[in-house]
This record gives sequence, structure tokens and C-alpha cells, in this order.
Amino acid sequence: MTANIKKCTLDNSRILQEISYETFNETFKHQNSPENMNAYLERAFNLNQIEKELANISSQFFFVYFNNEVAGYLKVNTNDAQTEEMGDDSLEVERIYIKNKFQKHGLGKYLLNKAMDIAMETNKKKIWLGVWEKNENAIGFYKKIGFVQTGAHSFYMGDEEQTDFIMTKTLI
Repeated sequence: MTANIKKCTLDNSRILQEISYETFNETFKHQNSPENMNAYLERAFNLNQIEKELANISSQFFFVYFNNEVAGYLKVNTNDAQTEEMGDDSLEVERIYIKNKFQKHGLGKYLLNKAMDIAMETNKKKIWLGVWEKNENAIGFYKKIGFVQTGAHSFYMGDEEQTDFIMTKTLI
């Protein structure tokens, strides 16, 4: 595998938007109505929202490249950028988005290792994420690498309330 990671900047907002639309659609369109998908995509990934997130000093985005092509990205949050109050000793992995054609190449684990490195470098005690209760592949992946379910929260896909499991891994 020839993979590398590069930090995103504000100049990358359109590419982030495109990857967000593509990967979210690939993963979830079969289990949600078109209306709810469109409402969510427009709210979460409009260009102003992406630029606002990129400008937040408590969030970081990283592209992952596979054979010199952008394959996906990672978004991590600390402090008040976290989507749940988990404390200053926590780092949230808000997104690991990999395009379908690049899945099964170890890129998700590669990005998660990057998130864990950031957490260790910034003296965080735990890393956490939210994963849709119906995303069994992701839940299995996270359990396999040491995450445990520690809670749940509501996630709105358009007007439909769904449940995300909160999964946490304590760092040594």
C-alpha cells in the first residue's frame, strides 16, 4: 500500500465537500429516504459549513492518499468542537470517510492510527466516536481495535431521529 496523509487547509474546502457528499451517499443512501439524505447533505456539507469547520482551531482535517489519489479524509475534534461534552482529556473522531473504491485497503485503520497519534501527542486520555447503530461493519471494526460502547446519542438524518452508539477507547 502506498498511502500518505496530508493536513487539509481552507483551500481544500471544495474537495472536502465533494468527498463528503460522495462517501456519505455511498454509505447511507440505501438505508435512508432521498429527502432525508438531501436535507442532511445540504445542512452538514454545504460550503459555508465546511469552511467554518476548517477554520475552527479545535478541529483538524487530513486527506488520505492512496497511490497519489485522494481516497478520503479524517476529521478530529478537541475541546468545544467535540459533538458531545466528553471533557478536555478526550479527542473525538468525527469522520473517517473513505471512498468505496478505496475501501478494504487498510485506510480506515491508517486514519484511526493518525487520530490516536494526535491524541497521544496532545496528552488525551481517551479517543471516542459516534457510529450509527445499523453500521455493523464499522461497529465490528471499532470493537476489533479496542473501542467499547459507552453510550448513545440522537443523530438526525433530515427529520428522522436515529441512534449513534458512542464508542470509546482509553489510551495508555
